[in-house]
Amino acid sequence: MKRFSMIRDFHLADWFTLGNAVCGTGALFSTISYIDDSDVMHIYLACALVFAALVFDVLDGRIARWRQKASLLGKELDSLADVISFGVAPAIIGYGCGMRGLYDRVMLAYFVACGVSRLARYNVTTEEMSAGTGKVTHFEGTPIPTSFAIVLMLGIAAWFDALGPRMWFGEWRIAGFTLHPLVFVYAISGSLMISRIRIPKP
Repeated sequence: MKRFSMIRDFHLADWFTLGNAVCGTGALFSTISYIDDSDVMHIYLACALVFAALVFDVLDGRIARWRQKASLLGKELDSLADVISFGVAPAIIGYGCGMRGLYDRVMLAYFVACGVSRLARYNVTTEEMSAGTGKVTHFEGTPIPTSFAIVLMLGIAAWFDALGPRMWFGEWRIAGFTLHPLVFVYAISGSLMISRIRIPKP
């Protein structure tokens, strides 16, 4: 069995994919720092890092096609990086911004589960969707990087000091537990990811 070497076996696009994962991880650290000291600059940095992850995500695909170096390893790396940057990171940013009630956590966990399911479905159906042409013509469900729209919204909320108890739409108390209505954007985003909506692939 051939031994795997990151230096020899990684293509250029794979390093960009790792950049995606590193940025997503940095966003997690920044959000944790915000929870610790309430310095809003950490939220701005977390949002900026998710945007950087999005740039890396776009570039890795373009580079793989340009160099004609797409691989199974690259596809798996891309999915794992996307889970971090566009699944877990947006959910943790939401939690950090104030969506910390029990119902909020359920919604955020649902969002992450939908993102993971969306990526798994895409990976196992890529060959079927390519219809023998070697090219996937459409997505089923919204791609997980669309969650950056939520991150952008939270960055704007931070700018307007609408975090924590000042969060847009306030909070509801239901059966003794807290729900922030803004968390429904996560539920909607997650549901769209696992939907059967067909979106043309650029």
